[in-house]
Amino acid sequence: MDINKREKEGVIIFDIDGELKRSDITDITIHQMVKDELDEGKRNIILNFDKVKFIDSFGVGEILASYISTHNLGGKLKLVKLSQKLFVVFQVTGLTNVLDIVDDEALALEKIIAD
Repeated sequence: MDINKREKEGVIIFDIDGELKRSDITDITIHQMVKDELDEGKRNIILNFDKVKFIDSFGVGEILASYISTHNLGGKLKLVKLSQKLFVVFQVTGLTNVLDIVDDEALALEKIIAD
């Protein structure tokens, strides 16, 4: 799994590439990367799942922990470009009622900036 960070209109965007599972975690997790941005005062974050093919329970936990950390500091976390397969994982866990999942990055940026 590779994660690339970029910034657009003051919003941090993490482009995730690969499978989001425990066995692929090296030194840093998505949650740790989100926390690092929060520690630097960034409050608006998008996780781009365009190139994610698989997520396990560890990965779901990482996303939920990232959401909680962001939400607790008054920030916004959006998930974009989930495949139908990944969307079903979040739907089955009930997290589609908690997480803000958007099809398009431009729409997610618009929603974050408008709030």
